[in-house]
Amino acid sequence: MKTVVIAGLKRYPADKMLSRMLAHFVNNLRVVEKLAESRPIRRAAQITAYAITKAQIVGRDTSERVMRSQTLRQVRAEAGKVPDDLQEVSSRFRKVRETFVKELKEGWKDGSRQIKK
Repeated sequence: MKTVVIAGLKRYPADKMLSRMLAHFVNNLRVVEKLAESRPIRRAAQITAYAITKAQIVGRDTSERVMRSQTLRQVRAEAGKVPDDLQEVSSRFRKVRETFVKELKEGWKDGSRQIKK
């Protein structure tokens, strides 16, 4: 590990010196204010806020879609019935799988359309 001499006082490992400098700058109010006023930091904050808002909207839409989902209703209905034989269980799983795949494809298409907007 490389050590650095600062004004002949102490020897610090290079990585420790870097972390001390960063801590000093982060705790310096004037430096933080100047950074906050800079265009790149403001733009990064705008992009972050946009991404968070977009994720919340998509999450809300997805949860609403799941609640309206035919697959969810079908699973609830099938869970309440007691199967007579293995053939019936297989048939139920196939129906649920087909419904799930259909809704997954529709959701994928909707998501693609939203991204294009």
